[in-house]
Amino acid sequence: MDPLNLRALDIPGLGPVDLVAFVSSAPSLSPPSSSSAPSYTRLSFTPVRLPTPFLSPADFSFSGRSKPLNPNEWKEYPLKEKTQISPNTAIYRFKLPHPQDVLGLPTGQHISVSAEINGKIITRSYTPVSSDDHKGYFELLIKTYDKGNISRYVAQLKIGDNIRVKGPKGNFAYTPDLTTHISMIAGGTGITPMVQIIRAALRNPLDKTTLSLIYANVNEEDILLKKELDQLFAAHPSRFSLFYVLNNPPSGWTGGVGFVTKDHIKEYLPNPADANTKLLMCGPPPMIAAMKKNLDELKYPAPRTISKLDDKVISNNSICKTCPF
Repeated sequence: MDPLNLRALDIPGLGPVDLVAFVSSAPSLSPPSSSSAPSYTRLSFTPVRLPTPFLSPADFSFSGRSKPLNPNEWKEYPLKEKTQISPNTAIYRFKLPHPQDVLGLPTGQHISVSAEINGKIITRSYTPVSSDDHKGYFELLIKTYDKGNISRYVAQLKIGDNIRVKGPKGNFAYTPDLTTHISMIAGGTGITPMVQIIRAALRNPLDKTTLSLIYANVNEEDILLKKELDQLFAAHPSRFSLFYVLNNPPSGWTGGVGFVTKDHIKEYLPNPADANTKLLMCGPPPMIAAMKKNLDELKYPAPRTISKLDDKVISNNSICKTCPF
């Protein structure tokens, strides 16, 4: 860890401050006199008006550095690395200010990414696929859409180019005692918030939460993070169940075919109304609309327009735009 320069400590809202000079000039107690009744110098302090806005101690990490994320302030981070994982999808690694920094995003929440495109400020929400186990950077898995504003903007970034980020965002935050079971339905890049929660639950030996995931895509090569999902399933078969659904399955495919049906949901995901479980859904709007219809026919609880932590069913309104978790 780099030593702090107490002669020029950069405090957000104040700028560089010489703490050594400040402490040296502060009033102090005089030593006791030789008389039987010791006397002390009366202390007097001059109130200091701090500039507004001023960051609270919560805005700093234990190291004294400001935290990478601030829900009220846009911050910029440079692209460090890009890993193409399919023709239209890549993992983008962005560098944090210090090698020991972590993003500090609560599990289940997301960040906002903003850019000026054609004279307009466009903002979208993304869930990082990295965690606080990764120091010095964070990673976003982004699929580039032909009509996607931010996704095409990010795809065109060069190494060293910045993105603007704000967060944490969202009404959902996962904790080990949240519920006994979490069911999930994901489509495409809607897998990113699910993976974040699955990782957090399975890597904690004290967490007894079980999880079930139905993950839908068009083609087998569209299944994002499949290697990791398969490894997690193999390592935790008693806690994690996994079922893939493809529109265009290859020969010999043993998973689901077509779209996610109410029969798939009934077989793999327990009704949240009958047990201490939650159901999370994240995917393209047409898929989410179809899932809401399936849930209604199965008499499962319906998701609210704006999801809350205590809801039985939590759904996104549209992918990468108003994701509630």
